[in-house]
Amino acid sequence: MALTEKIYNRAAAVAYANRWAYFRNPKYYDFSPIGGDCTSFASQCILAGGAPMNFTPDFGWYYRSLNDRAPAWTGVKFLFNFLVNNKGIGPFGHEVGIEDIMPGDVAQLIIDTEDWQHTPVITSVDGDFPTFDSVKIAAHSYDCACRPLSSYAIKAIRFVHIDGVRVDVPEM
Repeated sequence: MALTEKIYNRAAAVAYANRWAYFRNPKYYDFSPIGGDCTSFASQCILAGGAPMNFTPDFGWYYRSLNDRAPAWTGVKFLFNFLVNNKGIGPFGHEVGIEDIMPGDVAQLIIDTEDWQHTPVITSVDGDFPTFDSVKIAAHSYDCACRPLSSYAIKAIRFVHIDGVRVDVPEM
């Protein structure tokens, strides 16, 4: 098997985010009562964008059930670490400034703690230059769609641009 890079389907990721922003896909556990559903929702959106799951124990990115999932599927810091360090199957990206984000990317916020705590999905960027007013997101835990980033009381923010996805293909 060999890894091949493919284009991340941003439109599909955004369509999923808009479809499920105020609902829960019954295929996935709702993590809201046990710490929040935002990163699981972001992972679902990235999956909908064509990213295959990475079933590497402990350090992968996958969901089979509540009790069989990678920390990166539901943990804010773990998702960031997976995306920016992944060299294997699945989505990969890098940290960027607001000027380089696109729909389908993710933001991570510190709102009222000292640690990264929220992962919304970028669904649109209005105008020619992204600003906290023009960037709209969808998220769970704080369920919303088309919410401007400026509506959050943000202590810190970081953005991850999804560069693409890697898939395993048979060698010829």
